[in-house]
Amino acid sequence: MPIEVGIWKVNDGVKKIECSSIESERRLEDTLAKDISILSEDLLLIGRQVKTDYNKYIDMLAIDQDGNLVIIELKKNKTPRDVVAQSIDYASWVEQLSYEQVLSIFKHNNTKEIAEAFGEKFNSSLPETINNEHQIMIVSTELDSATERIIQYLSHNFDVPINAVYFRYFEESGHQFLVRNWLIDPRIVDEKSSAIKKKKQEKWNERDYVVNFEESTWRNWDDAVKYGFVAAGGGRRYSITLKKVPVGARIFCMVPGHGYVGIGKVVAAAKPAKDMVFLEYDKEKKIEALDLRAPEMLHDMDDEDKQEYIAKVEWIATVPVKNAYWKRGFAANQHVAFKLKDQFTIDQVTKHFNI
Repeated sequence: MPIEVGIWKVNDGVKKIECSSIESERRLEDTLAKDISILSEDLLLIGRQVKTDYNKYIDMLAIDQDGNLVIIELKKNKTPRDVVAQSIDYASWVEQLSYEQVLSIFKHNNTKEIAEAFGEKFNSSLPETINNEHQIMIVSTELDSATERIIQYLSHNFDVPINAVYFRYFEESGHQFLVRNWLIDPRIVDEKSSAIKKKKQEKWNERDYVVNFEESTWRNWDDAVKYGFVAAGGGRRYSITLKKVPVGARIFCMVPGHGYVGIGKVVAAAKPAKDMVFLEYDKEKKIEALDLRAPEMLHDMDDEDKQEYIAKVEWIATVPVKNAYWKRGFAANQHVAFKLKDQFTIDQVTKHFNI
């Protein structure tokens, strides 16, 4: 049984605040739409009245920080059997949604791109894998015993990731209060949803990569622009991903903590800095002969793992670090180089650089 909450006013004696019936289920839906965090802090609303392929409408569809989808269905005047059956029907449709379909639903219901809204909400980039899991939340102003029995049965016996949450409105001296109650501990539902994993990844165009260019005494962005390269070193875990970027790849170069500073094409795969040859004034020169701002680019030359590695790049467009371009929701990763699958980042950065 869910825990019933009572509220008492105690500053002028003890007085119980009576629960008042909500004006309508529509008011509850509007309240949640204005601030979905009332339901959960870890949700971003994708859309309301989301049409399925079967000409039915999901009351609300949301996404959490891990990219998992949540079906939010208001009980309204439906019977317990109808609301649960309808929610499961919606879940069977949501489970099949691809990365592109989720983005399309968000775009249809919002003025912002999902990556930008996701970044503003969670201060992180949209995961490369979304709809890996899903959950069902049935929302009401009261929970009848029949609905409770059905949900408990499905959860306990068949591990269906379903839960019910009901709200109580309290009113005192013109002030209104909203109290939330869960039927099942949300952590238990999280565990059950992990049993239905199914990866939905945004397609990679097999061309674009992000390269993080960490400025230090070992490497300088002005040098990279002048001589055409990107670099990484200090350990195998830093250089190994750069070595995997092939010739012909398009790279979006980012200075961590600042933003995107350049787009270019790899013309020579990464190899030790000491072995790389550059052409300057029609003369071939090794790295030690260049006029570099980074004084220690040839650090650890005798250590295969720690030494600096360089990939040569033909820059298409660059800007100084002070003019780096960044928006919340842009693709970011701790690796030096990684595949760029996020179309929002590709579109916004190429547009910014007039490409």
